[in-house]
Amino acid sequence: MDKEPKRMVPEVRFKGFTDDWEQRKLGEVTTSLKSYSLTRKYETIDTTGYKYIHYGDIHTGKAKKIDNPDKLPSIIKGNYFTLDNGDIVVADASEDYQGIADAAILLNKNMFSIVAGLHTIAFRPNNKLLSSLFAYYTLQTSNFKHYGYRVGTGLKVFGISNEAFFNYSSFYPTFMEQQIISKLLNLVERLITLQQRKLEQLRLLKRAMLQQLFVNNTESLTPNIRFNNFSKDWEQRKGKFIFKSKSVKGYPNLPVLSATQDKGMILRDKSGIDIKFNKKALSNYKKIEPGDFIVHLRSFQGGFAYSDIEGIASPAYTVFSFIDSKEFNDYFWKEKFCSYNFIQLLKKVTYGVRDGRSINYSDFLTLPEKYPLLEEQNKIGNILKKIDNLLSIQQIRAKKLNFLKKFLLQKLFI
Repeated sequence: MDKEPKRMVPEVRFKGFTDDWEQRKLGEVTTSLKSYSLTRKYETIDTTGYKYIHYGDIHTGKAKKIDNPDKLPSIIKGNYFTLDNGDIVVADASEDYQGIADAAILLNKNMFSIVAGLHTIAFRPNNKLLSSLFAYYTLQTSNFKHYGYRVGTGLKVFGISNEAFFNYSSFYPTFMEQQIISKLLNLVERLITLQQRKLEQLRLLKRAMLQQLFVNNTESLTPNIRFNNFSKDWEQRKGKFIFKSKSVKGYPNLPVLSATQDKGMILRDKSGIDIKFNKKALSNYKKIEPGDFIVHLRSFQGGFAYSDIEGIASPAYTVFSFIDSKEFNDYFWKEKFCSYNFIQLLKKVTYGVRDGRSINYSDFLTLPEKYPLLEEQNKIGNILKKIDNLLSIQQIRAKKLNFLKKFLLQKLFI
């Protein structure tokens, strides 16, 4: 008994659509548009009416859904094949495999004429066969990315040729089904954009709070903003009267921790880096307790790492805590150590060049530290912790939305 031929349909589909999808090469449903090999040195701030999409603009996100051409750089005057609404520009080269064939779609040409520039492939979908947004999302599917990796060439810069790009073969539904799929994905992307804006607004709020709630002026002993009922000058003492180093060893069964710039101390298993270490050496690792601070290799860039979990870490780290923990709020100091002004202050006790740079802990102890009484530390620490909790919630929502988009790209396409 003959097997029924495999149907060319996606795993998830909207009601009312039953026809098989048709396989076609990208070049059969699009028109290639000329791009221009201008480099950055030919750009000019003298406005000419033209805007130039460089492949770097696509990789960095400056060009994605291009509805604000003001953000794109200008180019020198000349005769160019200008792009129109719905046209797509692809970065044909990348310094890493992940960026191969990132795409941008022109949604609002506005008052500017826009052209495709260095290391780009530009095309115009046939509006009777291929929806522009559907083409844009097709280029984000894992199938297309895998194709790009397979046919791409180059070592330092990895790229895909025009011929290989337009030879990409994919399956397409009817134009109406394309539009419905694109509408859903576009809605999800809009939600992702809104979520990213919320995150950025919270980050800006926290940055402002760090500037205003801490004493940043070298001559002052009071911050710009204070809670009610606090008016006393902040204390000023050298670090050696506040902190003590710790070197407790002999706990090989505790989880191994790693230092990060943005998350403090985390479980090494969750660092995403496969770090080889000798298990027999774990007895020599230093014990870290919640509330401890760690001077790590990148402290001069992101401040000292704070730990809210127990574990052990490399003996190369310097671990320290408070001499008298009853006087201090560890979350207040966590935020202080990550503030811009404190990181700038660390430059006075940082030695070496490039990756060899390190902080001299003994010299750090000579730096003058300004801080309020415990009650005010608690107030500041609590408000910053609430902002961090909000950031965490918004980051989880953003992650879920990105996961939803990835899921839809996998299930709604063949």
